[in-house]
Amino acid sequence: MVLSPLSNFAIHDRDAGTVAVNSSIAMWRKLERIRRNPRVALAFHTRAHGRSERPEYVLVQGVAAIGGHDWYGALGDQWELVGGQPLDAGRLWNWWLRDYHERVNVVASVERIVVWPDLACHGAHHVLGPQLPEHPPAAQSPPARGTGPRVNHRAVARRARRLPHVLLGWTGADGFPVVVPVTVRGTVREGIVLEDRAGLVPPGGRRAGLTAHSFSRHVYGQEQHRHTGWLERTGEDIVYAPHTRAWYRWPASRFVFNAVAGYGTRRGMRQARRAGVDVDSYR
Repeated sequence: MVLSPLSNFAIHDRDAGTVAVNSSIAMWRKLERIRRNPRVALAFHTRAHGRSERPEYVLVQGVAAIGGHDWYGALGDQWELVGGQPLDAGRLWNWWLRDYHERVNVVASVERIVVWPDLACHGAHHVLGPQLPEHPPAAQSPPARGTGPRVNHRAVARRARRLPHVLLGWTGADGFPVVVPVTVRGTVREGIVLEDRAGLVPPGGRRAGLTAHSFSRHVYGQEQHRHTGWLERTGEDIVYAPHTRAWYRWPASRFVFNAVAGYGTRRGMRQARRAGVDVDSYR
């Protein structure tokens, strides 16, 4: 389970029952994971910098397909409205951002929508579509290297506490990801103590992902911390042991964003080709 914070371009088709996100092809590891297992979930967990004031936390589960290369035609004005700058950024930036602009839509055919009354997931949820599985997913076998933390979990907890959004995700009994907001309550030797406000964390142990992040308007400024690890629930106690850490942070500056986005996507394209990934197959 890998959690990836994304911008919401509001790409959806009510009649077709689809919702989509947008990704650079340079983020090939994410796209390859979706190709291997197209069951995905989108968690609409904040209204910061958006146009909606609706209070609900919305979890959308579906089966994803990587769309055609005409992503800009599908987004239209949303690209400039959400991204804060035109596709044509000038000759120099167009050259530097050429791999950043090699993008595709990831379109999910919606199977189920789970809705809580507010973003904190207080109160009972209701479901549109098939009901959630009656029985929780079975506990998984512990990894060979053990279940305990493999990175400094106390530092992970400190960073997560100062960021506005902390989300936990795991695979549900029917194979679809479940993603809920959590609160960091402290640490113990075994990992980070969490509170699940949605009340969905299943008993037993399993692999899980955790993210803590923040975005500025137009996502120019970002801080993301993403982890994979081991989740254990015993009674009411929920403990997460992070095994990996990926993170970055940069200030709210269009210049810095463009510079980093150009460098990162160029590097991603080179890595994809060295790994033997057919990036042209996404175009």
